[in-house]
Amino acid sequence: MSCGEPHETDCSEILDHLYEFLDREMPDSDCVKFEHHFEECSPCLEKYGLEQAVKKLVKRCCGHDDVPGDLRDKVMGRIELIRSGQAVPEQDITASSATPQES
Repeated sequence: MSCGEPHETDCSEILDHLYEFLDREMPDSDCVKFEHHFEECSPCLEKYGLEQAVKKLVKRCCGHDDVPGDLRDKVMGRIELIRSGQAVPEQDITASSATPQES
């Protein structure tokens, strides 16, 4: 996604780190770069707005549930694998769904 115009920060970099920006998990200097990019790039601003709306919806519906840190790390790791074009190993998928829950 790009507006076709050259930017100081490339659209792919913005989109690769959009969730870090949304979650304020990046240095302030990087946040300023993102904000400047959104001022110049309508497609990225639109994607930001969409992801921000989804985040608000999820928070409203599920915001009171605490998520274990290891689960968040596992999910984020799989998202990064998918974003980089790598497949999630089949044993990870079947192992997590086939593992019996202890009571």
